[in-house]
This record gives sequence, C-alpha cells and structure tokens, in this order.
Amino acid sequence: MRDDPYLVPGLMRGLAALRAFTPDRTEMTLNEIATAVGVSKSAVFRTVHTLAEAGYLLPVQNNAAYKLGPAVVRLAYGYHAGRELLEAATPTLEALRDHIDWSTHLGVLDGRQILYLLRFAATGGLTSLVHVGSRLPAASTSMGRLLLCHKSPEFIQRLYAEAEPGTAAHVLHRRDQDAEREVVVSVGNFESGLCSVAAPVHDISGDVVAAISVTRMCDAVPDPVIDEVCKSARRISELLGAVV
Repeated sequence: MRDDPYLVPGLMRGLAALRAFTPDRTEMTLNEIATAVGVSKSAVFRTVHTLAEAGYLLPVQNNAAYKLGPAVVRLAYGYHAGRELLEAATPTLEALRDHIDWSTHLGVLDGRQILYLLRFAATGGLTSLVHVGSRLPAASTSMGRLLLCHKSPEFIQRLYAEAEPGTAAHVLHRRDQDAEREVVVSVGNFESGLCSVAAPVHDISGDVVAAISVTRMCDAVPDPVIDEVCKSARRISELLGAVV
C-alpha cells in the first residue's frame, strides 16, 4: 500500500492515529500516538494538531494527552444511521413489492442526483430501469422531487446555482407544487409509460432523510397503490423512531 502513488500519506497517518485508540486505551500522549503509528513525535505532531482542530481528537490532562473527540461520534452516527435505514427499509420494501407487484426503491439525495440504495424488481415486464448504486437527476424523478420539496428555497437556489439558467426557478416552481401533497406521483414524466409514486421517510428527529418509490409501466397509478406506498413509508419511519 505504501507504494501506491494515489495514497495521501498525511491522511493515512491521521487514520492510523485514530485507529490507535481502543476501549483499553482511550487516552494517549503525543509520544504514545507516535509509537502506535510508527513515526517520530515530530512527524505525528501536525497530524494530531489537525485532528484536534477538526474535533476528531480532544486534548485532555492540560493538553498532555488526547482522546477521541465528538467528530468521531458524528461519523459513527452517520454510519449506524445508514445501516439502520437499510435494515428498516429492506423487509418493508420487499413486502410492498410482493403485495402490489411494482418495483420498489429506497433513495437519498446526493447533490443534484438521487442515489438508489435499495431496489426490489417486480415480476412482470420492464418495471424498473435502475439498480442499487444508480444515480438519476433528482428534479426528473419522483423520489428526487419528493426530497427536493422538503428542502428550503435557499437550499435549492444554492444546489442549482451552477446549473443551466432557469433550472433553479423550474425546480422551485415544481417544489411548491409537490409540497402540497404527501406523495409525488409521476406518470410518463421521466419515461413514456412509466408510472411512479414516491413517499417520504422520516427519522427520529422528524426530518425527511430518504424516500421510497414504486414504479411500473402502466397508464395511471391506482389509489390503492398510493395508499400502500404511504403505509410503507410510515412503517419505515416508525422503525427509525419517527412519530408519524
């Protein structure tokens, strides 16, 4: 790995410093960190200083030692929250697919795109054009529109500031329309004949953190399908601790 020209030595040293802390070794001096990383005290000094400034290390004992800081906790929270989301959504979306035989998906906003985290394909015909890891324009998809309508106008202005002229105004106009309903229903907007319904997933704080959707080639979306999508979104939200 040390011969890899694409590795960033300073970043690798910083990660090694963080990994040196364990449940049995929660505090270390600069000398101890240097020994654990395998470099000199002077070589590790800037690494530790940078980690402390960023909140990943916290000085203790009048700056004589360090322990892991709150920024590490935030990273861990993000990881566990992501796992929790997938674990909550997987059985619910699988059951929804089996019940209505539409393709089901889970997605999150990733810049101006929607990132697909889960997908369960329906049995009949061409029901979904995406797979896990796919990214599609948020403004053109039901899940993307659903997530954008829960963002502030200021957020959308910043997000589309470097897009083609008029894009931000178009997204804001659609946002106001989509915000009037609990779900976003799309009939042939992304592809001719493709129907889709998206609903929000809330976390324990009440924030919308993801969206689910169902898709199928058809002429219209039946009301019972919309009802089932809403029920499934609320079920996932409840599993995440939301009061819905």
